[in-house]
Amino acid sequence: MKDRTYSPASITVDVGDTVTWLFDDGGMAHDVVADDKSFRSPLMTSNTFTHTFTEPGTYTYHCTPHPDMMGTVLVQG
Repeated sequence: MKDRTYSPASITVDVGDTVTWLFDDGGMAHDVVADDKSFRSPLMTSNTFTHTFTEPGTYTYHCTPHPDMMGTVLVQG
């Protein structure tokens, strides 16, 4: 995360892959929250958050304090 953006905003991974989000936005706090509540990071200003995707599907997510920040992980099985 940088400049209040998930970059890339959309990725495609395989079942069993782990995605890592890097929090690097100059001290601004963000989180990663799945719209279906399947994963949630703590609110952080730095560090990383990882999640392993075990089921195929489309997982949309957002940042709680910045709802205009949105992303998608497409998990292919």
